[in-house]
Formats: sequence, C-alpha cells, structure tokens
Amino acid sequence: MAPRHRSAGGQPEKGAPAGDGAERDLSAERLREVAAGFGLPGPVASVEPLGAGLINDTFVVVADDARYVLQRINDRIFPYPERIMDNLLVLMQHLAHLPVGDIQIPRLVPASEGSACLRGVDGGIWRMMTFVPGARVLTAIDHADQAREVGRVLGRFHWVLRELDPTALAVTLPGFHSTPGYLERFRTALGNAESAGRPPEVSHLADFIAAREGRVGVLEEARQDGRLRPRVTHGDPKLDNFLFDEKGRQAISLVDLDTVQPGLIQHDIADCLRSCCNRQGETARAGGEVRFDLGICRSLLTAFSEQTRGLLGPSEVEPLYEAVGLVPFELGLRFLTDHLEGDRYFRVRAPGENLRKAQVQFALVRDIEQQERSIRAIIRDAFAKGDIEPRPAEAGAHAGSAETSGRGVH
Repeated sequence: MAPRHRSAGGQPEKGAPAGDGAERDLSAERLREVAAGFGLPGPVASVEPLGAGLINDTFVVVADDARYVLQRINDRIFPYPERIMDNLLVLMQHLAHLPVGDIQIPRLVPASEGSACLRGVDGGIWRMMTFVPGARVLTAIDHADQAREVGRVLGRFHWVLRELDPTALAVTLPGFHSTPGYLERFRTALGNAESAGRPPEVSHLADFIAAREGRVGVLEEARQDGRLRPRVTHGDPKLDNFLFDEKGRQAISLVDLDTVQPGLIQHDIADCLRSCCNRQGETARAGGEVRFDLGICRSLLTAFSEQTRGLLGPSEVEPLYEAVGLVPFELGLRFLTDHLEGDRYFRVRAPGENLRKAQVQFALVRDIEQQERSIRAIIRDAFAKGDIEPRPAEAGAHAGSAETSGRGVH
C-alpha cells in the first residue's frame, strides 16, 4: 500500500469527545495574532488548517518562507495541558546535546517573551513547533524494510532517553494504559446497558472479555512488585506517528509527543506491534480477516532490539508476550465501552463504528493467542543477545538544532 501524506491529529486511540469544541471557528485575523506571538524569523505570511485532527486544533504557519505547526491543545482530552508543555521542555533539554542520528524530533518554537506556550484570550493554550517537509506516513506496512525502520526509530527513541529520570516528567493522561481501570468502566457501562436488557450485539463480546478478566492486571502487578520499572515512554507509537521520507523507505521522525510520560516500555512496544502487525487496520472491512503478522513482528522487534541492546533485562522481556495481547484487549475495551456510553469519547462517522473497532481489536487478540508459541519465539530470538552493545548513532541532526524540524504534535 502506498504511503500517504500525514494528516494532523490522527489519534483514534486517545480520541476526542464529540462536540468538544475542537472545531470552533477561529478567524484568520485571530490566528495571525496568535502566530505572531511566537518567535518567528519574520512576519506571518499565512495560517492555514493542517489536516483533520481528532485532538488539537492544528494549523500550518508560513513565515519568512519557513513552515511551522501551530496548535491549540485540547484541554478536554488533556486536563493538565501545562504538564504537556513542561514534559516537552524536559524532553527537548535532555535531547539538545545528544546524537539522535537521522531521526528528527519535533522542536518547540518559544513565544516571543520566552515562554514555551501562549494562553489565548479564549483560555486555550497554544504552542508552536517546527515542521518536517516532504514527510509521509504509511497506511500499512508493505515489506520487512519498513517494519525494520519503525523498530529502529522506536528503539532509538528509547535508547537516547534511557538516562532521563521518568520522575522528571509529569503524567499528562492519568489512568492511561490502566487496563483494570478500563475493565471497571466497561463493567459499569455494561451494567447500565443491561438495565434495559443486554444489547444483543455486545453479548458475545462481553463473554469474550469475561473469559480473559484474570489477565488484565498482569503488567500492573509486575510493576507493583518491582519486576517492571517505569521508564520514559512515547505513549502512542502507532504507525501513523512515524513519518517516512517521500518514497516511504526511511523513517525520519517520531511525532505526537503529548503522551510522553512515565510508563512501561512494554506498552510502547506492544502498541507499536498492535498497530503495525494488523495489516487490516482498526476499521477492517466486514469479512476481512484480522491477523497478527509474524513477519512484521519479527522484523520490527529485531530492529528495536538492535538499537537497545542491554536496555531490557530478562524480567522486562519476559512479560512482552502478555503485553502484546493486553494492549489490543485494552483498546477493544475502550471502544466497546464508548459504544455502550453513546460514542461520547471516540469520534465516529456512523453509529456502530466503535462497536466494529472493538470487534477488530478482539479478533486481533484471538489471533495473537492462537500464535502464542510463535510470538514467544520471536521475542526470545530478538532479545537473545542482550549483552551486545547498541550500534553507534549515525552522524546527523540533533534535537533542537537549526536543521531539525518536526512535523509537530498532532
């Protein structure tokens, strides 16, 4: 499948409440005033909408023949937008003098008075970031080289952040990846729906969930007893957050940093595999077979491990298979819960869309379970040589350099 230009936003995992105000009209004059409040090299020439994002209001700004991404953070999704900006500052400061190879990390453009963001007259928080020209995302992984590129970039991201203390970052999305919490909310939503009789379309899905309830706390329990430790995580490393060059061959950037926060690296790895290894996508057509692609899994994990040799100990590798099944199970829970609650969180184009998305995720879980032996073998082989040093970073741009430009957090 051919690569396409990236649209702004594109975060179906996190979603946006219907009627959240993200589509409020903003006059051209108002947008120019906001953009002019940042430290641009010249007058604002134009401000145009960028993509059709589900989260933030996003615009491309042209000033002195350079492009920038201007965004208003959706504070109904992120209740503490200041924490996002604080985290981005910590991230940029940490990366400023570290070689990240040929990976471009989005860079903040400070406001004219030196602050990282501006608060508008509407009370919203605005930020500006640099822009990656000629970048595309892939609608699906077509071949092993693309899977390796995704694994390489994700691995490099975690390697360069390995010494950043996760306690230096704030939690931007409380309860994110808390599978027991999502299960409890599903139970409440199902109970409310059953007061008028269990909806027939969710009956078999509820049974599917009930049969797997005993596994939802496996990662949280491992963290609590010390087998897993918090690290700096991306939080949303799905395929369309990896920007590729125009030919779709080389991954050049990892964007969408709003969910960078303390977390478990197992969630990042598993979420990336969930997104890449399901070639049908989240909105698989009726009758389409949902499969977890073992070849993509092998290529991605091998490249990731090559970049992170020695980062993960045996106790952190051991629960990876459980994470691979748990992440799509968790997302299926969230989609189904939103369906039962009337599609209040994830935007839908038609009734029943969240139900269909839940069915896709649970079908992926079932296929992962059926291929357990093979997936465990791939994980074992990929991380078998943990004593090998990571390869040196390629000469290239550093985060925060004048040459580095990010597509922005969409």
